[in-house]
Amino acid sequence: MLARRLIPCLDVDRGAVVKGVRFHDLQQAGDPVELARRYEAEGADEVVFLDITATTEGRATLVRVVERTAEVLRIPFTVGGGIRSVADADVLFRAGADKVSVNTAAVENPRLIADLAERYGRQAVVVAIDVNLEPGGGYRVYTHAGKRPTPWEARAWAQTAARMGAGELLVTAIHRDGTGLGYDLDLLKQIVEVVEIPVIASGGAGRPEHLRDALLVGADAVLLASRLHRAQFRVWELKQYLNHCGIPIRWMYGPVSEALHD
Repeated sequence: MLARRLIPCLDVDRGAVVKGVRFHDLQQAGDPVELARRYEAEGADEVVFLDITATTEGRATLVRVVERTAEVLRIPFTVGGGIRSVADADVLFRAGADKVSVNTAAVENPRLIADLAERYGRQAVVVAIDVNLEPGGGYRVYTHAGKRPTPWEARAWAQTAARMGAGELLVTAIHRDGTGLGYDLDLLKQIVEVVEIPVIASGGAGRPEHLRDALLVGADAVLLASRLHRAQFRVWELKQYLNHCGIPIRWMYGPVSEALHD
């Protein structure tokens, strides 16, 4: 069993980190550069930076914020939001991103995934999938920051994205996002069963056991936001808990590693 990853997510709107519930009622949560620096010091394996209004407002991703954030990080750094072409991605890679995340544009043009994978390698391409639980049951893919339903069912789109060249899938349960009720385990299981690439669980973490449960059903990594931003948890504390549960994690050096081994 490969080591599992803990990944803080920085949802950014106009240069500030924000967090809401089910993609609504956004509240500012801090400066992206300072939060990224803090999470790396706490032992985060990677950081994801998403410009959550770039697509809906037709703006390019805030490249300068990406540059500033990348300057302070040594861990891998994924950037998403408003990427509609290889040229858009190229700007972000030159600004310091290690990976790019595509969502709306990939649904509208799946060939974009293949083009990105061919140019940069599939390990650098993350396809973000925003999913809502439909009233009558079933999981529907949404785009435009969770505002527009698509014809895609979650499993079918996950398989297509993987086939087109995605290196990872970032699966967010919109109906759980920011609620603290836990990840949607049924959704995760359905997707893990039909793809062979890493799946990152997102949307709903409220307690350490939620991370454990998502990893045990097959997620390769867990994404966290609001509980970290409010300092309700520290990354190293969560890693210590997962280690005690027998889940392999990535170890760090220095004070954080010493704390984990206590």
